Amino acid sequence: MTKSTPDNLPVPRLYKGIALFTPGGDLIYCIDPHKQGRWHSHLCAALQEILDLPEPPHFLVPCYTATVDHWLDPQTQQVKTFAEASPGILKHQAVLNAIFSTGDLVWQPSPWQEGLCDRLVLSTYRSSFPQLWEDHDLIVNLDLSEQAPKYYPPAITVQKAPLKTYVLRLFVAGHSANTERILKNLHELLERSLGYPYTMKVIDVLTNPEQAEIDQVSATPTLVKVWPLPIRRMVGDLDNADKILQMLGAIDNG
Repeated sequence: MTKSTPDNLPVPRLYKGIALFTPGGDLIYCIDPHKQGRWHSHLCAALQEILDLPEPPHFLVPCYTATVDHWLDPQTQQVKTFAEASPGILKHQAVLNAIFSTGDLVWQPSPWQEGLCDRLVLSTYRSSFPQLWEDHDLIVNLDLSEQAPKYYPPAITVQKAPLKTYVLRLFVAGHSANTERILKNLHELLERSLGYPYTMKVIDVLTNPEQAEIDQVSATPTLVKVWPLPIRRMVGDLDNADKILQMLGAIDNG
């Protein structure tokens, strides 16, 4: 289990930092002012403990790692910064700048690890490590200054996403005037009545049958609420506004 403390850990002036993301969006990181830590192995071991994994997920390191180095230029006595991140996590630069107190720093992409970061290769681990593909809203600062590593919340509050953002998928069969009508009505309903941010991806089962299989969709049109949990589906009658809002949990079922 994780251990936490109300005491914030200040970010030192000179340090090396490393962050490890999961495919689901969780984050664990550490800050090492002595620049001696075996960060990758420690972060993987900590993820194993926190998420109850069968073994440390070392396969994440080439594809989901960010590193930053604050060092002192001996000639100018100015602090220099070098920061790079795996290409797949550059979208998280705002979070990285928040946890490492690096302002609006632009992170550089690290070299792409050919063959290791291919989506198909990573997907082979999913059945053994399903927790890594779930978002637990986890941001953990791992303190390695003591023999027994301690887990802390970030030194500052990091807002990963709005408190409640709906992720929806609309499965249709081909493009038609009826599809356009359903999509227009859904957008109008959600904008008017949902009250939360949302994304809605339209998926054509004729060209993406594998996605329909993953989401257990056997008929169209089907609206799937992927997030927040629990996952829910509504098949067929997408003109009934009350039923749609009930399915989304936006109004009571009574």
